[in-house]
Amino acid sequence: MNADLERQLVELLDKQAIHELIAAYCNAADRHDFAKMRALYHDDAIDEHGKFAKGPARDFLDKLPDIQAPMAILHHNVTTVNLKLDGDYAEGEVYLVAMHQVRSGDRLYDVLIGGRYFDKYEKRAGVWKFSHRSIVADWAYPANPSRIELDHPFLAGAYIGAPGADDPSYGFFRLLRRGER
Repeated sequence: MNADLERQLVELLDKQAIHELIAAYCNAADRHDFAKMRALYHDDAIDEHGKFAKGPARDFLDKLPDIQAPMAILHHNVTTVNLKLDGDYAEGEVYLVAMHQVRSGDRLYDVLIGGRYFDKYEKRAGVWKFSHRSIVADWAYPANPSRIELDHPFLAGAYIGAPGADDPSYGFFRLLRRGER
């Protein structure tokens, strides 16, 4: 194999690892899997998550159970992913649409957010993780009261997702495990 082809192959494998990191983040957030989420960040990483966090990611991760407690539904959808690599350092602009159904007292409301993550990644000891993640909000679409209908006839007989260990994915899969990347 020539050197140029080998370099392209390494870059492709690194980009795939970063795509898997991004997908693992969405899964961890949506399933309220805090152990898995913590494993996605380097210990000295930064997270800027609007009013929720601006500083060490570990501080954000410590607050995450309380932040997510009122969220009955979280559903992160990644669309466009732009990545640039420079050795063991990479940057990404990741587009997302995230659905939030939030409990407030005895009512539910929805917030659909379109935005982007500005990410910096580092590969340390052969593993890509977030070294800096910032959320950028481009738009929000609220619905109050909630417009989600989990009893809609189209959903009859389907598994219904849930945050935490009650999600049906944890009983369905053997390879995709809670708390693991």
